[in-house]
Amino acid sequence: LEGEILGKEGFGFEPITVEGFVGRGLVGMARSLMLLPKSLWRAIQILRGHRADLVIGTGGYFSPPVVVAAWLLNIPRVLLEPNAMPGLANRVLGPLADRIFLAFDSAQSFFPSSKVKVIGTPIRKAFVLERSPIPPQKISHLLVFGGSQGARAINSAMLKAVEISSNLREQVTITHQTGADDLERVKAGYAQMGVHADVRPFLFDMPHELSKADLIVCRAGASTLAELSAYGKVGILIPFPQATHNHQEMNARSMEAAGAARVLLQADLTGQRLAEEIERWMSDIPHLQEMARQSWALRKVNATEQMVNQCLLLVRHPVAT
Repeated sequence: LEGEILGKEGFGFEPITVEGFVGRGLVGMARSLMLLPKSLWRAIQILRGHRADLVIGTGGYFSPPVVVAAWLLNIPRVLLEPNAMPGLANRVLGPLADRIFLAFDSAQSFFPSSKVKVIGTPIRKAFVLERSPIPPQKISHLLVFGGSQGARAINSAMLKAVEISSNLREQVTITHQTGADDLERVKAGYAQMGVHADVRPFLFDMPHELSKADLIVCRAGASTLAELSAYGKVGILIPFPQATHNHQEMNARSMEAAGAARVLLQADLTGQRLAEEIERWMSDIPHLQEMARQSWALRKVNATEQMVNQCLLLVRHPVAT
């Protein structure tokens, strides 16, 4: 999927062989460690081949080989940590980084203060609106998605919610990203109920989809939350329960505390509960509008510009090591 998305944007994609470390058990961790020398050597080859001027690590198990390779080659290194609770990869790599960009103040204590800058989560220019959006006047269109791979739990709960609620069947249209594996099942489920739903495995034009939606049902990844705020949208956030260190719930709780979203844990997720949450907003538009304004107030539209400018400065004037 990464290669397909990058290809559409005109960028190349160089894969490396690496596996996750956290939560894999002894055998999985041993396999992950055994792959590190190979992935590190491959990363060195890629960086040399492209004559890289800068490496940006965004966390996750793909980052360590590439960031360590950059450190060995004396290439400037930047980390982006968009979550309220930093992941293991970025925490381990922090001492090797020249600059560390954060989205949440709460993450500062995990990194050397001299390297840290809190900027928010960078988003694409397409997500930046020139003026504040008009708050929803009613809920007539829902956007449902569960991350790039979809989320079967959300898919199933949404189908059940529509089955339970005549208001959802009769008053609302739906755009639903299912992931490739669940596409046909969800399509068939909506069709059997006679519900108008645009069901797709992946949504490539998220700015367009967000602009149409009156309410969003989604996971709580950092980029997702930044994009919701950029459009002043309200989400029913269902954090991915297996996210490392439960960072998605922490992300979601921060948005809920600001009055810009509602959190529904997957452990509590049922079709009945989801239908009740959506219908609550359908019957209380003034509250939805106030939450939309709070969401808009959270946006940090210059995060991308700040990070780019700092990266360019680092390339021109590398930190002495």
